[in-house]
Amino acid sequence: MGYLYRPKLKGSTQEAPRFGRMWWVKYYVNGRPIRESTGAEKDSEARRFLKLKEGAVAKGCPIAPRLDRILYDELAGDLRQHYRTTGRRHLVEVEQRLAHLDKFFRGRRATNIGPTCVTAYVAQRQERGLSNRTINIELSLLKRMLRLAHENGKLLRVPPIKMLKEAPPRSGFFEEDQYRAVRRLLSDDLQVAVAIAYTFGWRIKSEVLTLHHRQVDLKASTLRLEPGTTKNGEGRVVYLTPDLRSLLTQQLERVDRLAKQTGRIISCVFPHLTGRLQGERIKDFRKAWTTACKRAGLPWMLRHDFRRTAVRNMERAAVPRSVAMKLTGHKTESVYRRYAIVSDADLQDASRRLTGTFTGTSAPIAVDSHQVKVQNP
Repeated sequence: MGYLYRPKLKGSTQEAPRFGRMWWVKYYVNGRPIRESTGAEKDSEARRFLKLKEGAVAKGCPIAPRLDRILYDELAGDLRQHYRTTGRRHLVEVEQRLAHLDKFFRGRRATNIGPTCVTAYVAQRQERGLSNRTINIELSLLKRMLRLAHENGKLLRVPPIKMLKEAPPRSGFFEEDQYRAVRRLLSDDLQVAVAIAYTFGWRIKSEVLTLHHRQVDLKASTLRLEPGTTKNGEGRVVYLTPDLRSLLTQQLERVDRLAKQTGRIISCVFPHLTGRLQGERIKDFRKAWTTACKRAGLPWMLRHDFRRTAVRNMERAAVPRSVAMKLTGHKTESVYRRYAIVSDADLQDASRRLTGTFTGTSAPIAVDSHQVKVQNP
């Protein structure tokens, strides 16, 4: 049987003993005494720690090292291994987020990671101009790391980590006339890329510009993303609209002509934009996009606004939410709802629909695809 105790502090005497705040345990493994700190100040938490150790001894399980010696580095390694084996998150994204956590927490004892330490990390990130949304994503990784350590018996308890209040999501949308005005000012291949983003809400850089011939089936009129190539790791298949099918047909014809001229096999749909052709001039998509938006009188618009626009358009068209999430690649409805933001045009449309409601009349409202007209009886 084991027991709890608090070790005497240096300088204490038998007449005036002073004890530390942390509880320690003593238990036996194969007749050999083991002493280690629980890392807890509360009696209940320390007793739970002792029961876990005694249970492991009774089952013949290997005994974990002293908890006060486990560092953040080991917990971060466990989290990386967890995502590597389960595939629940994209490893590239995980590494990018963990790189910032590593710089701050590397070398710290896991038992010392608590609210005070986390607050210092948040303050440092805010000083560098990071948004609360970005910091919350990093804190969620830290919370998952600590929970995993608790499950593995490397942490006695999970410290409370409070998330920050996030700013309202950006509400930028492309109305159809704005979209067409910008698209006209882009090159032919960029017109095809933004048309896909506008229709289905796909990410331009990672999902549109990386398309290959094998992912486009003009006979079946489908466009496909392979599993493992998207942010959520899932594959995607969409059916092309007539406009998109025509644009993709023209783009593939341009790529075929380019392949004959250069004598090369070109497998990608947008070779110039992805830098797949050595010796050819690579177009700067960001510069071309910025220039087109300025010339169209829309300098504030972002490429990511296409994703919000696609979601809004699907909501307007009454596309079932489960189907819309499959088309755009949103894995959770909570994230999808962040994009389903009401635009000013929707609010104005609602106001027009309510015309006559509060005047005591019942004026019928005729609705067409673009505007609402009040017909006087």
